[in-house]
Amino acid sequence: MTEKRALVLDFGGVISRTLFETHHITEQALGLPPGSLTWRGPFDPASDPLWVDMQENRITERQYWNIRIAEISRLFGEHWEMSDFVRRARGNDPISVMRPEAVRTIEAAASAGKRLAILSNELDLFYGKGFTSRFPLLSGFEVVVDATYTGILKPDPRAYELCLAALKLSADQCVFVDDQQRNIDGAEKIGMSTVHFDVRAPKRSYAQVLTKLGLPAELLDLV
Repeated sequence: MTEKRALVLDFGGVISRTLFETHHITEQALGLPPGSLTWRGPFDPASDPLWVDMQENRITERQYWNIRIAEISRLFGEHWEMSDFVRRARGNDPISVMRPEAVRTIEAAASAGKRLAILSNELDLFYGKGFTSRFPLLSGFEVVVDATYTGILKPDPRAYELCLAALKLSADQCVFVDDQQRNIDGAEKIGMSTVHFDVRAPKRSYAQVLTKLGLPAELLDLV
């Protein structure tokens, strides 16, 4: 088995808690009555037909969020971009919605000499230009490939190849983690080892990540 030398992570949902998980924070930040946001994505697909449409490839993930943000911004008589919504919903403290399991896994991987990369379809599109420079956890990531700028979205093979080229590693030397099955499928097609991250079970998912990196899953017991 090829030694896994790098951990390649998606950001939203994998490193940070999803916007579905933080509806209560969003409602409070925006001054909306509790329970105003009823769509729950993967946590309750029956409540969210639009999410089902996205999962079945009738719309893209960007289209899903553009529709949701348009719905919310209309409540205020405004038009928001995704980064406007995230800034208003989460303020200037993105660390508060980071997954502790993600932090521990990233620290453990770095301590074991594993290289770190982000491969995202919309990092700065969602979080605002220059987000990585404002976020201390990402300072240890030597590669950030963001389709906000490249224009090449996962699962296009070229997105993964850009990341591999920047790392100067082969596909089988990397573990790729994403919460969308289509992006996992794209990574597997070019030979990457993968973990399909379950946002409903983050500790279990990160235990799988550590195991694939050849590290003890028990490290997460420290979370």
